[in-house]
Amino acid sequence: MNHKLNFYTQYHQFYISDKESQRKTEEDSFWTEGATYSRLAIGDGILGVGIGSYGPFKGELIFLNSKEDLIKYGYFDHIVEGGINVKSGILQVLDCPNLNIELEVKVNPGSYRVRIYSLNLASVVGDSGDDYYKIEIWPDINMERTVLKQYLP
Repeated sequence: MNHKLNFYTQYHQFYISDKESQRKTEEDSFWTEGATYSRLAIGDGILGVGIGSYGPFKGELIFLNSKEDLIKYGYFDHIVEGGINVKSGILQVLDCPNLNIELEVKVNPGSYRVRIYSLNLASVVGDSGDDYYKIEIWPDINMERTVLKQYLP
């Protein structure tokens, strides 16, 4: 399943969330220094994804049956993974800060691994650029944040 994403979000972030998550993104334990540096905050049933632009977001979300082992490291600026539990069976993509539902997909309740590829981060000047994001999701019990490639501007 492949879903194109094109929406407006603020504060250089958006969310991937279980529909029934409490969405506690304001807590100090969500956007920690490590989360900000890695561009991925992990909460209970919610992920905060840090992006370059403030406003327009463009990307794609792809559901996989298993992890993609072939990664084109040279093609992407930043690659990070983390886990999310989706107890409700409904995964949502939400803007920030209004939490508008930009995409809602039925999934099997369970644990998922999410890999976010960031592209064209150097194009962002001020608040806008031509940054693009590829998001892969597959069933997995690993919830830890792992940076596979760190962007260094």
